Amino acid sequence: MGDREGGAVHAAPLVNPANAITALRLLLVPVFVAFGAISDFTHDGWRMAACLVFLVASITDWLDGYLARANAWVTSFGKIADPIADKALTGSALVLLSVYDRVPWWVTLVILVREVGITLMRFWVIRYGVIAASRGGKVKTVLQIAAIAWYLWPWPEPLAAVGPWLMAAAFLATVATGADYVVRVIALRRKGRRTEEGNARA
Repeated sequence: MGDREGGAVHAAPLVNPANAITALRLLLVPVFVAFGAISDFTHDGWRMAACLVFLVASITDWLDGYLARANAWVTSFGKIADPIADKALTGSALVLLSVYDRVPWWVTLVILVREVGITLMRFWVIRYGVIAASRGGKVKTVLQIAAIAWYLWPWPEPLAAVGPWLMAAAFLATVATGADYVVRVIALRRKGRRTEEGNARA
């Protein structure tokens, strides 16, 4: 995406604050994993550190998107790196929780298959356009972040028991929004193909 000034279209620069924040999120992923592994889910201090790094990284997901849209800093790098950074953060967190027997592996696998599959589908139709995040998708993201953060933080009982309920809500939202996204991707793909065929005949 670029801005238009005086009839000329200016491409967004590759090096911009939005892309820098996306890159920072990618760098925070191994830091988060390291803190979580060091904690062994027995050391409260390291669990808190892992949780805080996860939350900071999650906030950058909203921040880079906002800056990119507000300042016309949308680039090809951002379109590709942003979803990869998101899935790397969420995926590593879920795997970490399953390794330490906090979240069942089948829950992690279903969510990962959904997230990776949708990301691949986004790349598949990116030539035809970008499907904006739905309200359900935003709710899904919030629920995933809340559930993961709740598991990471060393809550005392009975507060710790809230985690599975949050994860159940996140799981249902993830599956439901995934199905909706598949339908929208297929519709966009068909529309794009029809447009291409129409232009070829013109």
